[in-house]
Amino acid sequence: MKEHGVSERGFTAEEIDTSRPHPARMYDYYLGGWDNYEVDRQAAEHVIQVHPQVRLSARANRAFLQRAVRECVRDGIRQIIDIGTGIPTSPNTHEVAREIAEDVRVAYVDNDPIVATHAGAKLTNTGRAAFVLGDVREPEAVLAHPVVRELVDFTEPVALLLVAVLHFVKDEEDPAGLVAALGAALPSGSRLVLSHATAEPYEGYAEGYTDVKARDSVLGAYKNATAALNLRDRTAIEPLFGDFALQDPGLVRVPLWRPDGPVPSAQELNDTIFYGGVGHKP
Repeated sequence: MKEHGVSERGFTAEEIDTSRPHPARMYDYYLGGWDNYEVDRQAAEHVIQVHPQVRLSARANRAFLQRAVRECVRDGIRQIIDIGTGIPTSPNTHEVAREIAEDVRVAYVDNDPIVATHAGAKLTNTGRAAFVLGDVREPEAVLAHPVVRELVDFTEPVALLLVAVLHFVKDEEDPAGLVAALGAALPSGSRLVLSHATAEPYEGYAEGYTDVKARDSVLGAYKNATAALNLRDRTAIEPLFGDFALQDPGLVRVPLWRPDGPVPSAQELNDTIFYGGVGHKP
């Protein structure tokens, strides 16, 4: 198996669409990053004005990813496919995984060329990691990509990361079917790490993270982006795990998934827009 240490290919500035906001670059802005453009900042600021806690939600979601990756590696997983990885934000998936085991291999996948421009410096410069320009809506193409096939041994358990990506897939694009197609290629013992945005209120609250008018305003900010936001309730998110059996504590607001610090208040949980969980393939 080759030691991949470069991204799939380079991109010129002209190939990066800066005419419309991109969710990955907006997310980077929420996290306090600098790899975004004015169009992304304007859209993100609109969301922040309506829902100032979105930045805390993004950080909570990032922390969930890190805890879930550590748990997967502690359980013996040594290869990861991270789809919708977004703008590199340290610690990245491979950095977190290698805190536990140095030999973990990571295939990063994203549909934004700007991620590829940073992959060589921040994601794949240490070996045993690679970046592929691909889309979760094309699972067969992702799985068949020669870089993925060379890096990942599909006879051994894999951790599939779909963190904050499926809410950019429309119902008519069949998110459950996409997850099933990806999961079908993975052997027994694999994991599915999934998080998804919601407007559903936390237990005991009448409203979710924002009222209907404000929620529609948030959705409007993504309407002109390269991918629209599709908020779903818990009853619609849980079936996305398909054949993957949810591990304890199940599908919960992301700060409640095996927390390594103080549990947030009910108000803070109501303001956290992400559900998250980890599934195990029997």
